[in-house]
Formats: sequence, C-alpha cells, structure tokens
Amino acid sequence: MKKNPKEPSVFPKICILDPDGDIVKYLLHNNKAIPNPTWACYHTILYDFIYDGIQFGIIAGAVGAPFAVLVAEELFASGCKLLISISSAGQLLPICKPPYFVLIERAIRDEGTSYHYVAPSIYSSIGPSLINSLKNVFQDPDFQVEIGTSWTTDAPFRETASLISRYTSKGILAVEMEAAALYAFAKAKQMSIVCFAHITNQMGKIEGDFEKGIAYGSIDALKICSLVANKILDKKRKQHLNH
Repeated sequence: MKKNPKEPSVFPKICILDPDGDIVKYLLHNNKAIPNPTWACYHTILYDFIYDGIQFGIIAGAVGAPFAVLVAEELFASGCKLLISISSAGQLLPICKPPYFVLIERAIRDEGTSYHYVAPSIYSSIGPSLINSLKNVFQDPDFQVEIGTSWTTDAPFRETASLISRYTSKGILAVEMEAAALYAFAKAKQMSIVCFAHITNQMGKIEGDFEKGIAYGSIDALKICSLVANKILDKKRKQHLNH
C-alpha cells in the first residue's frame, strides 16, 4: 500500500502548543493534519503535519499554565525535543497596533505552576542558548516579531487596572497564561521550549477588540514555527558536524 505522504513515520520531534486552536482548525480545514495514533494523553489530540519539509506535532486547547505544562511533560516523555507555544495575549505596552508576535524572553511568574519546578523568583526565562540563536531570525517584513517580557497570570480576572498600569510602566509587553510555567519546567528538566505571545487585543480598550490576522493568524504562526524549527535544526546539524 502506498503511504500517505502526509503521514509521518515517527513521533514528531518538534511540537506546537496552540491554546486557541486556530492553527489546528486551519490545518484540518485544509486537510493538512492527521491524528497521531501513538499519543497517550487521553484529554487531548496530537495532530501530525508537514510544513516547509519539517514534521510537526500540534495540540489545541491547552489553555493555562497547569494544563500546558501537563501536556508539555507528556510530549517530552513521548519523544518531543523542541516545543513551541503560541498563545493569544493582551497588549500592555502599546508598541504598535495588533496583531503582532512577541518572542517571550522572560515572563513574570504570577501563576502557581512554575513554583513546583524552580525556586521562587520574579521572572522565568527562556534558555540562554535558545534566545541567542533566535534573536536575529525574524526578518520577514510580512509579519512583526518583537522580543521582550510578558506577564503570566492564572486567570484573566486577575488582570486588574492597577496591575495592568504597574506592569505597563515596567515595560512589560503582554499578558498571557502559560510562558512562565513552561520556561520553569524547561529549566528544571533541561528541555527546549520557545514561547510566543500573539498580541491580538488591547485589553478591551476599543470596540471589537480582537484581531489575529489572516486565517486567524495561523499562516503567520506556522511561518514563525518553521523559522524557529529550521534555526534550531541547523544549529544541531552544525554541532553534530563539529563533533
């Protein structure tokens, strides 16, 4: 029997967390993804797809730090080597008009999950080698990627006016619900995780305040995942050749 060219042969080494589920919807609508039959996490579906010649796995709906880290742990236990999270986020510091992306370099730990992995501190940060590799990657003029700090919180109702004002004054770019915990887990377990905030709203300050872009931002999000994956894969290939 001829193998489906869309069907990967091994567990995906590069996976994506898609809390909003819009990337998964886009892939399924265009018949570009299939369920992974080996995924053992009963409360989610892992989809496999090929993009830019790279095999990816993707999971929708893992919203919030506890759920995101639960899924992340199971992905790495199953064979994942690099995890990319792209979560909708609210704009704090108005550097430009949404939608755009922020590569989260560090996140304020205003949630409960990260403290189960590493000792208390103000911030949780991406691995130094990862951020150094990615700082000059995003040169595509068709979409904007900033680098900066986010605020991770456990629930939107904790985004009070006073806290928003406080963090905006400190130069925090966005508020989201997963990055601090994912980075803490990555540090504790020596895993590779890259988190992006997809800035889609201005915290309800204007009418109709939610814009993700074409195909709900899925096309740009997939390009970002491809850029990250290619950069990390190229780095690993070079390291392999030098040893």
